Amino acid sequence: MGFARACSVALVGVEGVVVEVQADLEPGVAAFTLVGLPDKTLVESRDRVRAAVVNSGAAWPQKKLTVGLSPASVPKSGAGFDMAVAAAVLGAAEVVDPAAIADLVLIGELGLDGRVRPVRGILPAVLAAAEAGYRQVVVPQQCAAEATLVPDVSVLGVRSLRQLIAVLTDGVVPEEDPPDPPGRPDPMLAGLVVPGAGLGTGLARGSAGGADSPDHPDLSDVAGQYGARRALEVAASGGHHLFLSGPPGAGKTMLAERLPWILPPLTRQDSLEVTAVHSVAGILPPGEPLVGRPPYCAPHHSATMQSLVGGGAGVPRPGAVSLAHRGVLFLDEAAEFSTKALDALRQPLESGHVVIARAAGVVRLPARFLMLLAANPCPCGRHSLQGAGCDCPASVVRRYQARLSGPLLDRVDLRVEVEPVTRSDLLGRGGRGESTAVVADRVREARDRAGARLADTPWRLNAEVPGHELRTRWPAEPGALAQAERDLERGLLTAGGWTGCCGSPGPSPTSGGGTGPERRMWPSPWSCAPESPAGRRWPRGPGHERRRTGSRTGARAGVRTHPRVRSGFGPGR
Repeated sequence: MGFARACSVALVGVEGVVVEVQADLEPGVAAFTLVGLPDKTLVESRDRVRAAVVNSGAAWPQKKLTVGLSPASVPKSGAGFDMAVAAAVLGAAEVVDPAAIADLVLIGELGLDGRVRPVRGILPAVLAAAEAGYRQVVVPQQCAAEATLVPDVSVLGVRSLRQLIAVLTDGVVPEEDPPDPPGRPDPMLAGLVVPGAGLGTGLARGSAGGADSPDHPDLSDVAGQYGARRALEVAASGGHHLFLSGPPGAGKTMLAERLPWILPPLTRQDSLEVTAVHSVAGILPPGEPLVGRPPYCAPHHSATMQSLVGGGAGVPRPGAVSLAHRGVLFLDEAAEFSTKALDALRQPLESGHVVIARAAGVVRLPARFLMLLAANPCPCGRHSLQGAGCDCPASVVRRYQARLSGPLLDRVDLRVEVEPVTRSDLLGRGGRGESTAVVADRVREARDRAGARLADTPWRLNAEVPGHELRTRWPAEPGALAQAERDLERGLLTAGGWTGCCGSPGPSPTSGGGTGPERRMWPSPWSCAPESPAGRRWPRGPGHERRRTGSRTGARAGVRTHPRVRSGFGPGR
């Protein structure tokens, strides 16, 4: 009779639970029983482990073998328990010292030939082991760089079960066959990246370079659109959600694709959070163990609610809102998304995380992102253009704009109506706009000032500050929110929208600081739009007045401001 135990980690979303793998050998008919709420993949590990042990030169015990995974109430899935099961069986058979593996965390899949294959979710698994007090982990050699990101943990990377046995028995570590020649993909990495996982959500790979790197789209490529560029800078500085409305071809998608590159690089803690999510989702590129740039996720408008917020069969998997954590979630053609999918974004926009309840369990996934919406004013896109010949009936336009619900738009702080590009801007006669590097420097300076101002608080960006603190600690200058206060009294602006008005101005990236909204900073802290042609009617609903206000800053930037509901989307139409 023999008994041994080792440890592994079960992932529930991006959170890990240390699992004790216990192996018990008793006299009787040779059999292999696996208990502890395993899924189909884990049940199949019995055949994989047996073949791997035999092909590694060790004898398989011909006794009654029972392997238990504790705690039994935690769902366990995947092939990452193979190496821990093999070590526990070898310890029970006294091939290795049971005391040597008692406090050892082993994560990895075994091939039939004994080679160790990499698995997804190494970083969150090692983080969970470190938080539980374990200091020694064994992982596949291809994932060792990802595991070493966790401090104060000794990481051993192995390529085969033979190497692990040699290390545990103080033997000579055998040399494994060298990997394939350079230029050929490593077949061992086949299960590390899920094919199409990033493409299905429109995820753009982050570059190791900064805003001045030549391998990313530059903001100076956008012709004109100075008001929209200004709003993009405000959104990046304060972490405010942004809505771009305008006709096709005006440059809404071009602006959105350049937003991630004016954001500052991720901090160490943010990088670990983003890397953990991408590792679990299977979109972490091999050779890039740490994500350094804010992610950019642009799902197609046919995406389902599960693909946006997460879900799937069994244990829910991260969705687009989690893949865009600490980055940008761009919803192009937002009015074409299903209403259920869009309304599912309301909770993560408020809390910064998403909770998914399924029969297999409840998963909490991080989802603190900057949302950017883009939509046409009507199905044909010409409703906002004077004399453009829009053929959409008024009822069709109202139904189209009503797809973006009022509660969702109430969480959007900035709304910009993007004008068509003029001929002079398109031909370059007006000069090129500022480059991404220049704008990124101003955004970084603004965030540094906001970080210094919020140093003694739990918040880092203006958009994260609650309304009570904005009203008491950083009150607005007298008259700065007069328009917003009038609209609040008339019911055109909700209390949540008014809070966004208080927090969205900044300080300005070009100003020297400040504590609250000031007239000299932005023409309006809660909505801005390019100056409209003379005589053009803004899309509006019953009871709305045609009002436009301005300021010296607005006149200089070429923008006019109006209440957030006046774009035609949202409540009060």
